[in-house]
Amino acid sequence: MPDLGVDYNGFNQVYERGSSAKQGGYVLTVETDAGVTGEYAGGNSVSYAQLGMVARYLIGRDAMARELIWNDIKRALRKHDRFGMGPIDIALWDIAGKVYDAPVYELLGGFRTSLPAYASTYHGDENGGLSSPQAFADFAVQCREMGYPAFKIHGWGHGPIQREAAAVLATREAVGDGMDLMLDPACEYDTFGDALTVGRACDEAGFFWYEDPYKDGGVSSFAHRKLRQLIRTPLLLGEHVRGLEPHVDQIVADGTDYVRADADYDGGITGVMKLAHAAEGFGLDCEIHAPGPAHRHCMASIRNTNYYELGLVAPGLDPKRQHCPLYADGYSDDLDSVDEHGHVSVPQGPGLGVTLNWEWINAHETSKVVYE
Repeated sequence: MPDLGVDYNGFNQVYERGSSAKQGGYVLTVETDAGVTGEYAGGNSVSYAQLGMVARYLIGRDAMARELIWNDIKRALRKHDRFGMGPIDIALWDIAGKVYDAPVYELLGGFRTSLPAYASTYHGDENGGLSSPQAFADFAVQCREMGYPAFKIHGWGHGPIQREAAAVLATREAVGDGMDLMLDPACEYDTFGDALTVGRACDEAGFFWYEDPYKDGGVSSFAHRKLRQLIRTPLLLGEHVRGLEPHVDQIVADGTDYVRADADYDGGITGVMKLAHAAEGFGLDCEIHAPGPAHRHCMASIRNTNYYELGLVAPGLDPKRQHCPLYADGYSDDLDSVDEHGHVSVPQGPGLGVTLNWEWINAHETSKVVYE
């Protein structure tokens, strides 16, 4: 991936002109004796290590019995974080849609085909990209002019906290009142005091949410309850809490205002829908983390949700080369994939509704595992 590097500790990808970042990924296929194959491009090395622990359980099962399979695998992976559930469940939903010749969102009772998106930035850098509060402000204006109704800042790591607060205030001043703004420090802030300082800037700037501020890892209900008592900006927690019950516990403990969900992290499409309905029971909104076809189908089927996360994006990057060409049908989560209203479309084909670019995938294959 051109013009991408890493920040101070090597974890966060950032803009770095002239550099390049190597990215890898996974594709899962689940074959059935009916000749229907479920496909999913996503997940990570942890997901597929766990998938290997339970793959042979799937052989001979009814591919339509998703709820039974979901609960069996949930128990089997109880000593782990259950990342392996996600790709399996998503591929099974793809099978179901192909069997019924319908997109997944229709099977879920979906009711919309166009989703409002927010531009979710790469982290701040020191390389002339998102390297100052004004750079974030200018990029937000660019995204607003492209039609985006909302914009999320991923700030700097290991930097002065006043620069974080300044980016919050500068971005609001630049875009005015007509654009929703969010902040995600991604657990970079060292102290409760840092989180409080930036939270008060979010209050002043009227931010839509404030996400995972400091180094508890985004899991402490008590700490975030204390923060909620001192700032007005709603908190968004749950990206680092796995599964249905811990999310509900976090809600009950007053640890969050919005509820985060992710099909890769929280048990696939089945898991996301369970979380969305649990949040609905508490009168809260469920915000889906990260882009992808599965998440578009989920969001199309959830009432209590606001924005699709399109990212990661940054100025200076080729808008058509910010992600690998996994799809052969024009599906994209690049910066310019929104329409004039800042919306993305929900795939309309059977299952996940996208066509994988198998020619490109096979040309870049590094290894393959088959369970049979």
